[in-house]
Amino acid sequence: MPQELLERGKPLLELRGLRKNFGPVRALSEVDLTATAGEVTALCGDNGAGKSVTIKIISGIVVPDGGEIRWRGEPVHIHSPKDSAELGIATVYQDLALCDNLDIVQNMFLGRELSNMSVLDEAPMETAARRTLADLHVTTVRSIRQPVASLSGGQRQSVAVARAVLWNSQLMILDEPTAALGVAQTAMVLQLVRRLAEQGYGVMIVSHNLNDVFEVADRIAVLRLGEVVAEGPASGFDRQSVVEYMTTGRLTGRDGAPANSGVVAGSPGGAGRTEGEA
Repeated sequence: MPQELLERGKPLLELRGLRKNFGPVRALSEVDLTATAGEVTALCGDNGAGKSVTIKIISGIVVPDGGEIRWRGEPVHIHSPKDSAELGIATVYQDLALCDNLDIVQNMFLGRELSNMSVLDEAPMETAARRTLADLHVTTVRSIRQPVASLSGGQRQSVAVARAVLWNSQLMILDEPTAALGVAQTAMVLQLVRRLAEQGYGVMIVSHNLNDVFEVADRIAVLRLGEVVAEGPASGFDRQSVVEYMTTGRLTGRDGAPANSGVVAGSPGGAGRTEGEA
C-alpha cells in the first residue's frame, strides 16, 4: 500500500551513528544525516569522503556495521535493494540503468509490466507513463514510444526519475545527475529536482558541482574521511565554506581561527559545535 507523502520538512530518512568498515579501512564513522520531505539535501565531499558508501547503504547494496536507520520515524533494517524500494526509496545512479533498445514506456514498466491474459496491456501503461511525465512537466520528449537511445542525457535523467515516481518512491537519491551534461540539459535536470521537492518528495543529490548544489539545495551535508563535518541549511554555507569543510574538516576565519558558520559542524577528531559556540 503506497504511503502518503509527508508534510514538507518532516524527516523521511534519518541515519544515526552509521558505521562501516571494509577490513582495516574505515569508510564511515558515526554518520548522522537526515533527508526531509519536500526538500533537497545535497551530499558533498571529495573522492573517498564516504558519499558512495552512504547512498549504497541507503539503497541496500551495502549493509552497515552499526548505527540506526529510521524511515518516517520508525527504525528499519535495509538488507537489500528490494528492502529499500519497498520503503519508498529510489536511487538513480549515473548509468541510470535504462535499456537503450526499449522505448520510454517499456523502461518505466521494466520488470513490472501490466498484462491481461498473459498479453501486455499497453494502453494503461502508456496512460500512466504519459501522466507521470506530464506531472513532472517533462515536455521535451517527442513521444513516449521513442527509444531511450534517441534521448538526450537530460531526457534520460527525466525518464529514470519519472520511473521512480511512477512506483511510489518518496525519497529520490540522485548520484551526480548532471555529470557530463551540457548547459541546457543540466538546467532541465535541476528544474526537475526542484519540481520534485515542490511536489513533496524528498531528494538527496550527490554532486561535485557546487554551482548545481547551490542552485537547488535546501540543506547541505559535507562528508570528509567518512564523517559528516557540517550539516545545515544551504543559506548557512557559501562555496568557499563548503570547500573548506571538504578539504580541512572545519571552517576558519580570515585570521585562521575557527569561524562560526551557523551550521552544525564537527572536526574529524569528533568534536562538534553548534551555532553560537566558538
